[in-house]
Amino acid sequence: MTVSQSAPAIVRRYFELAGQPDHEDYFALFAADAVVEDESTEYRGIEAIRRWRREVPLVSYEITDIEDTAAGTIVTVTITGDFPGSPFAGLRYRFSDYDDSSIWVLRIAP
Repeated sequence: MTVSQSAPAIVRRYFELAGQPDHEDYFALFAADAVVEDESTEYRGIEAIRRWRREVPLVSYEITDIEDTAAGTIVTVTITGDFPGSPFAGLRYRFSDYDDSSIWVLRIAP
């Protein structure tokens, strides 16, 4: 999977690390009070994000679109892994609050 060089560095780094088994570099992308929303459930803070990651299967990502909007960066992907309905196309990762060093808000939904 390649991420467009036009994507913000932290977004590129997220997708470089997200398809790998968990390690501290992945969690270091998030602010201490970050929020991740996945499947309509909100995970607030690093420990909650760790629990979420333990519960979801490891997947691979094929990025199909990257769009910068006033509300943030939206990355559309097809995910493939060990879960019912794999592969799943059209999943959107909405990075709505971030800077060069931290992600504060990430919402994952079709």
